[in-house]
Amino acid sequence: MISIEITGIKDFMNKLLGSEAFDSFYLEEATIVTFNTFVIDGHTVNSFYKGTDNAGNPMEIPGSFSSWKQMRPICFSLIKGNRSPVSFKLVLHAGDHYMERLKANSQTYPNAPHIKSLAINIRFENGTLKCITGTSYDTFIMDKTIDNVWDGDFVSSLTAMGIQFKLLS
Repeated sequence: MISIEITGIKDFMNKLLGSEAFDSFYLEEATIVTFNTFVIDGHTVNSFYKGTDNAGNPMEIPGSFSSWKQMRPICFSLIKGNRSPVSFKLVLHAGDHYMERLKANSQTYPNAPHIKSLAINIRFENGTLKCITGTSYDTFIMDKTIDNVWDGDFVSSLTAMGIQFKLLS
């Protein structure tokens, strides 16, 4: 787990809300405080997907969480405006393709089956934007290899996107 302060807030927000850069992630939760407090529970409601769609096709349950690609326009509409939000918190999880790639990595393979999620907590408050990485397992794991790979990959992604940041821990 590492804590990162995003110093290039505008660039980061443009990538997060205005591009496909984070579309492979899933949204667990969002709390956005502007003129009201908006809370989004990103857990998929399976009963919504029962039966068929309007064209008669069977509905498929997409997974545990809604995709960021699906939720991004909603969050963007709540955040955009002439004023910065009072605060917001987003919890994103790495997508399936990243998880599969990590599980195939020989360096992480022994503990990879125990990964529940790889998360990024994004928090904006008092004009400061921070990202905190996290790893969740289905059992206790002493080896921190996967955590270190996840932390390094996220830092590399920020660098590749040209986002200015500083490591806090």
